This record gives sequence, structure tokens and C-alpha cells, in this order.
Amino acid sequence: MPQAVRYSEHGGVDVLRVADVPRPAPDAGQVLVAVRAAGINPGETGIREGRYARKWPSTFPSGQGSDLAGVVAELGAGVSDWAVGDEVIGFVNNRSSHAEYVLVDAGDLIPKPSGVSWEVAGGLFVAGTTAYASVRATCPLDGDTVVVSGAAGGVGSLTVQLVKLTGATVVGIASEANHEWLREYGVVPVAYGDGLEERLREVTEGKVDAFIDTYGGGYVELALRLGVYPGRINTVIDFAAAEKYRVKAEGNASAADTEVLRDLAALADKGLLDVPIAAAYPLTQVQDAYRELERRHTRGKIVLKP
Repeated sequence: MPQAVRYSEHGGVDVLRVADVPRPAPDAGQVLVAVRAAGINPGETGIREGRYARKWPSTFPSGQGSDLAGVVAELGAGVSDWAVGDEVIGFVNNRSSHAEYVLVDAGDLIPKPSGVSWEVAGGLFVAGTTAYASVRATCPLDGDTVVVSGAAGGVGSLTVQLVKLTGATVVGIASEANHEWLREYGVVPVAYGDGLEERLREVTEGKVDAFIDTYGGGYVELALRLGVYPGRINTVIDFAAAEKYRVKAEGNASAADTEVLRDLAALADKGLLDVPIAAAYPLTQVQDAYRELERRHTRGKIVLKP
């Protein structure tokens, strides 16, 4: 039988299991996709642990995952835009992509460009659209200086590249182990930790026009101390700070559509957007994949490969 990730209670990675499930059958307007890669994301940890239960409650047993890339295996009635065997990138909104077979609405798929690997395609949707929304929310302009926290993470690594495409100067907060990687993309690296505010003031000469927080833990307050206008601060993780200080909190949901996904895939296909893959785990090692993710020190995306 096909396999899928499931959990039956809120908790840590130990509640995750891989279960045998019936092969799904597509309804009208749906496509059954044989998954080749599916990304994992920090938000899924928060949902699984119950931290976001008020906003995104879980119905047990719950599946998991939004990102996916794979091959069309079966078509539901009325689907004419796709054929069995097509290679696709897409997303689901019902937490089900961490599986061997996934039902996807036909309108939530795009063709996978030939120059995009399965790993990149499978991890593109959530991180890519979150980065896209963050850049759009802060409106970087040619000549601006934009600071990005968590600059080498799954979202941050894409955010810094998208900001660079606007012509802005990008300052990336990251561990020293990632500084050379950031320099290769034209990003000015700054180490996090004690003295960060002073280092940022020195590097930017006191001019920070926008701030994108992909990490949380006080970066919204730091941006305000640096004099950034609240309307040009965006956090994708610190929702309490966003509400308290009335800064923006635009993320995946603000750009979750196939037009944005198509643009991101085209950039990746043309070599204008590098999607670093930190690791690819078999579906059966989903617990190990999340343990690595939750250490919050990976460069780029972690994906599952059924």
C-alpha cells in the first residue's frame, strides 16, 4: 500500500509516523500526483506541536505538508489541462503532501521546468512564496539597504536573492559558517549574537530602509531600534510582535498562487534563483528530517523523497 506521514496527537517529532494508506482516487477537478519530492517547513512544526491550534487546528489523524513535485498518475473527471506522465510542481491546502500519492486540485499545479531538479521543485512553494510575499511587502528599491534575518535558511536564502534582483543592497544576518555563501550572492553578511545592533549600524552606516525577519526572537524590535518605518518591516514568524508594533506579517498565504509559483520556477530554471538543498530524506525518515530542521541551522531547504 502507499505510505503517508501521519500524527494522532500534538507533540514533538516522536508523534510522527509513516502509515500505510489506501491509494487516493481523484474526484472531479482533481489530479493524483505520484510525489517525487516534498518540502518540509517550520510552520508544520508549529502546527504539529499545537502552537497554532487556534488558527490552524488539527483533525486527527492528521497528514502533513503543502509543497510537492511529482508525476501525474491519474486524472479526475473534467481535467483536460494535464495528462498522465506530466511532470508538475504544486501545492495542497489540506496538509497531505508528505506522502507517496497526493490529490491536488488541477488549478494548483504548474509544469515542472526541465532545468529544475525534483528536490528544488518539491521544496519551492512554501519557502518561495513566503520570500516573494516578504519582498513585495517591504517594497525594496534600487539604492535601498535591506536587512534579512535568518539569511541562509530555507526562506531567508531565497529572500536575499529576490531582494538583490530589485537592485537593493542586502545585509544578511547569519552564522559565520554561511558568510562566504552569502558573499557569493552579493549579500553583505553580519554575524548574529551579542553586538549585532552595533555591527549593523556600522555596516549600513546607520541607513536601513527595510527589514525582513525570517527567524523571530526579537528582530522586529531590533528593526524598530534601527529606525525602520513599521510599514517596511515584515516578519514571517513573530506574529505577536507584528500585532504589538503593527508591522507587516505577510507570508506564504499572501502569495500562495500558481502565478507566483510559475514565476519562481522560471527564475530557478534560468539560474536567477538558486534554491539550496540542505538535505533530502526518505519519507520513512521524516522524524530525522524534522530534527534537523528544528535545530534551525540548515542552509536552504530540507525535502522528503517518497
